[in-house]
Amino acid sequence: MNQLQTPKASRNQDTGRLSFIGPVSPQLSGGQQAGPEGRRPGGPATGGIGRAWPRESRITLPVSESMSRPCTFPIVSALKKTALTVIAAVLLPVLTASPSSADSKIDGPGDGQPKPPVSMSTVGGPLLGKAGTQVNLGPGAPVLPKNLSGRSWIVADAESGEVLASHNAHWRLPPASTLKMLFADTVLPKLPKTQKHKVTNAELEGVGAGSSLVGVKEELTYSVHDLWLGVFLRSGNDAVHVLSAMNGGVPKTVKDMQRHATELQALDTHVVTPDGYDEKGQVSSAYDLTLIARSGLQKKDFREYCSTSSAVFPGEQKKGKKRETFEIANTNRLLTGAGGVTAYKGIAGVKNGNTTHAGATFTGVAERNNRVLLVTVMNPSSGEGQAVYQETARLFDWGFSAAGKVKPVGLLVAPKSAKTNASPSPTTVTADNPSSQAKPLAAASGGSGGIGIALAITGGALIVLAGAVYLVNRRWPLPDLVRRLPHR
Repeated sequence: MNQLQTPKASRNQDTGRLSFIGPVSPQLSGGQQAGPEGRRPGGPATGGIGRAWPRESRITLPVSESMSRPCTFPIVSALKKTALTVIAAVLLPVLTASPSSADSKIDGPGDGQPKPPVSMSTVGGPLLGKAGTQVNLGPGAPVLPKNLSGRSWIVADAESGEVLASHNAHWRLPPASTLKMLFADTVLPKLPKTQKHKVTNAELEGVGAGSSLVGVKEELTYSVHDLWLGVFLRSGNDAVHVLSAMNGGVPKTVKDMQRHATELQALDTHVVTPDGYDEKGQVSSAYDLTLIARSGLQKKDFREYCSTSSAVFPGEQKKGKKRETFEIANTNRLLTGAGGVTAYKGIAGVKNGNTTHAGATFTGVAERNNRVLLVTVMNPSSGEGQAVYQETARLFDWGFSAAGKVKPVGLLVAPKSAKTNASPSPTTVTADNPSSQAKPLAAASGGSGGIGIALAITGGALIVLAGAVYLVNRRWPLPDLVRRLPHR
């Protein structure tokens, strides 16, 4: 039986870097092209796994085309952290005081598209609760791509948590299999990867009709490692249900996931199934999926699985013969370059999804020039082939070009349990609390032509800075997301 093999990685990705917050999940001691993953309109779901072929192959370690030297992130002094956070804290109410969208358009009347709610969550900042596109272009910043049709999307700096731009960030929409990121972030730390499990009929009975499957069979034994490869690469709902059974059952797993979402402050997320299969009331948002991905990526095994392009999976066991294996490929086409999609240089995961009600969804992470970005796109409607990947790639390109030239429109908040260094001052101004008492002196909004916002830090904020208030939202260092290997 194939056990604990090193997965094959994409030739263009990095694999070993990206951890920006302390663990929030409990740690245990000891140790064919992908099709839609949900129901077709007017019919059952499509499977999308294709026919796997038996093959034994030696798996190689991940490599990177984006860089050939290790990337390190400098330690930020406490005073500098304070200054950065105070500025961010002041920025958010400034942006709320005046129009701040370079492109505030919302799907117009008569276009046949659902409209976002007028009022949405403001977790991460008030601008993120506004409908339409939110971006603040500074001098020299590139304008956003014009061909973006996602109902909701977000571009964020994975290290600092700064949201560079967003569109209906908190719109609650069906997440499809991107919800498996939350499943993995919740359950993965609980089950040792070497643990083996014999699958029963009952564990596979709850898998939705037409689900995407990796090919788990009843009465056969799999390791937890095998099953996670099935979840991340093939988006296998069969593997999800078996792992859920090992976690105490689907109902318990759903409760665990919901509890973990609350801990992460992913408050737009309502979990009904652990696999993202279309169910009434199952929703998340671009903001929440980005938070969830950011949390998952701080776990080594999560990073390994989501950045793996292909691996071998256990197949049938015939009496008296060595167990068969077959190759599985990741359904993330920005990672593999399958289906006519150009593999994105520097991509390192994370998860894609597709169901009838959700449309195509995707959360990705990529690195370029020592900067790591997270992009989530939900349900593009342009009709462009592989639109969710094309629009994600455009947003990555824009984000890497715009970083340092735009003012953040919000922040990815820390988990509730994140430790803080609080000031003895009775009033703490934080970027998580944009409604703090610091008031802006002046602000000017920028248009799509790239006119920036003039900022002024008030006396109140300066007093806070002078008092050396050490704030909660620091720049979290990123240890290696990927092992730097020579280009092949």
